[in-house]
Amino acid sequence: MESKKRVLLGMSGGVDSSVSAILLKEQGYDVIGITMKLFEGELEGSCCNVDSTMDAKRVCDYLQIPHYTLNFQEAFNKYVINDFICEYKNCRTPNPCIECNKYLKFGAMYQKAKELDCEYIATGHYAKIEFSEKYNQNVLKQSDAIGKDQSYVLYSVSKNLLDHILFPLGNFKTKNEIREIAKQHNLLIANKPDSEDICFIPEGNYKNFLEKNSDIERKVGNIVTSSGKILGTHQGLYMYTIGQRKGLGISHSSPLFVLGFNKEKNELIVGEEAELFKKEFFVNDINLLVDEIPEQVDVKIRYSSKMSKAKIVLEDSRIHVILEEPQKSITPGQSAVFYDGDIVIGGGKIA
Repeated sequence: MESKKRVLLGMSGGVDSSVSAILLKEQGYDVIGITMKLFEGELEGSCCNVDSTMDAKRVCDYLQIPHYTLNFQEAFNKYVINDFICEYKNCRTPNPCIECNKYLKFGAMYQKAKELDCEYIATGHYAKIEFSEKYNQNVLKQSDAIGKDQSYVLYSVSKNLLDHILFPLGNFKTKNEIREIAKQHNLLIANKPDSEDICFIPEGNYKNFLEKNSDIERKVGNIVTSSGKILGTHQGLYMYTIGQRKGLGISHSSPLFVLGFNKEKNELIVGEEAELFKKEFFVNDINLLVDEIPEQVDVKIRYSSKMSKAKIVLEDSRIHVILEEPQKSITPGQSAVFYDGDIVIGGGKIA
């Protein structure tokens, strides 16, 4: 690098962002660490509790780089928690990490970076930003650690930010490599476990969270087949997700699964497994990361799903997705993310 370029690094106190700080400093960047306080409370294992903040601060002290803790609770509540509640109210299944990345980590944090004269922002996500000859621009790509790849939850970042984002972990193949670097630097967090749950929901109990933090409440309604036959009753539509089999509380000659919801009639619609498969769907709230969209793509319909080949057609403000092979449990509110090889083309919310 010709000159020391300043980068604002989001630090959660975990091993990924801590090693990112080490790597950036070794590469000659002028690094500033920032920990974002996103919500009130002290959830064990959360990225926002006092212990995690202190872990981040200790790493910054060790590396002799500045560290700031900034309060983004108002924005997090507005863009992430309120959206989470609203989606469940409308019988949709949200992915709050995608909203957080869009509005907080690559929204509010980038604004703070500009205030601090930082040319770049960085995080410990497993993804890459690289120049593509095909698209003649920097593009978002899958990381080399395919089992840890997080490009799916990053599709919503602004295309204009691609020249200003650094992902120091993108070229590593395993998490063990990251932990080894932390051990070499005697970091106390080298063996800190990964956080798997939604950060603001203790023990992943989203139903309890909704009941305590919104006006959503249990409301008995009918469980019906797609033809309208009543099979039993449910306790509230927010307690179920597309594809769910267990916990329906009904008996039938063959296994039944949640197919969908009729919000107006407060009905839970169930059916046999074959009815869960669809070949076409629509995507709204689109974010595209390249100028020219290929017609044939690979698509992921949820974070943990495998790629599926599809044709996509841009129709006004939405995308029509036609899959080569029907896929199971395509869920409104989740995101469909489109890939050209390992390049993220963009994505949007399943309608």
